[in-house]
Parts: sequence; structure tokens; C-alpha cells
Amino acid sequence: MVEDDEARLEGFAPARFTPGFLDHGGPYWLKPAEGRTLVGLRMAPHHMNYRDMAHGGVLTTLADVALSYQAFASEDPPVPVATASLTTNFLAPARLGDWLVADARIDRIGGRSAHVSGRIARGGETLATMSGVFTLHRKGA
Repeated sequence: MVEDDEARLEGFAPARFTPGFLDHGGPYWLKPAEGRTLVGLRMAPHHMNYRDMAHGGVLTTLADVALSYQAFASEDPPVPVATASLTTNFLAPARLGDWLVADARIDRIGGRSAHVSGRIARGGETLATMSGVFTLHRKGA
């Protein structure tokens, strides 16, 4: 796990996602905030494209992590989810060393799906907006 003193100072703790794909794109950080969870990510060399900006796939993955986590954590115990639809709108680039925070909220949740939207920001600047629909895999459903 990569240490990030700024993340810790801002109250973020390392995400403990199950091993797999997300291990390659992180490390991700989580912070509870007024009924939702913020997801943080420090831009590292492996996130950059050939133009020294964060690759769009990195921001799209961060969007998917933040949106799906909101749906996952919407119930106690958490409900497994699968991404059904994901839209990411890029507004400004992220650069090496940037600390990004994804903030997502549930817009609507039903028996089988959750609609979630949010933004990715660097400080007060919005770098991307995002929305997604997530299939809920509740026990017995």
C-alpha cells in the first residue's frame, strides 16, 4: 500500500478492496462524508498517458469505483452490484501528483437497480462528471 500523507491528513483511509483489477489502478482511499463515501486517488506515473495527463480510463475507473461504491454501501449489509451503464464526461485534465476526490450520490434506488451520479474534483475544480446505473444483486432476488 502506497503511503499518502495528504490523504490521511484529510481523513481518508486506504480502501481495502478485494484483490484484482483495482489493485492495478489505485491505490484508492475512502472517507465517510454525510451519508456517502468519498473516494480519493493520487495521480501516479502509472496513471499518465503519453501527453502527461491522466489516462481517460483511469478517470473512468475512478468514476465507476465511486458510483458503484455508493450503491454497494446503500444497505446494511452491503449489496453486491454490477455496472449496467456508465457515462463519464471529461472537463479538464488531471496531472501527475494531483489529489482527486470523487463524490457520488444515489439519485434513485429500486428493487433491482440504483441510479447514481457525481463528480471528480481536484480541490474545488470539477475535472469530470459521471453517472451510472447499477444492478443490485440482493440475496434471494
